[in-house]
Amino acid sequence: MHALSIPTWMIHVSSVIEWIAAIWLIWRYGEFTGDRYWRGLSFAMLPALVGAMCACTWHYFDNPTSLDWLVTLQATMTVVGNCTLCLAAWWIWRSAKLQDKTEDSTLMDESQETAIDSQK
Repeated sequence: MHALSIPTWMIHVSSVIEWIAAIWLIWRYGEFTGDRYWRGLSFAMLPALVGAMCACTWHYFDNPTSLDWLVTLQATMTVVGNCTLCLAAWWIWRSAKLQDKTEDSTLMDESQETAIDSQK
């Protein structure tokens, strides 16, 4: 536990707590809006959380060589987390684009109906 200073521990622990809070808030936002894509983003954040917990665990035990596998797991979870976050962000972006197209076509249909009604 002496591998890190107290301020560095405060940063590590607060970062993990903030990430957990962000996951929860994004999940709640997805529930509030009814948009499942945002809940997907909260799931995509989990590998990064696992990676952060691996780093904290390794530091907690004073960085022993017997736990070097945690460093590898942390690095792997960072890569996986970056990929899942990228995919989740793309998924949200794509759903927003599809929703915009749907709204545009609905508006066009309504304007065409108004034009037809005004011609009568």
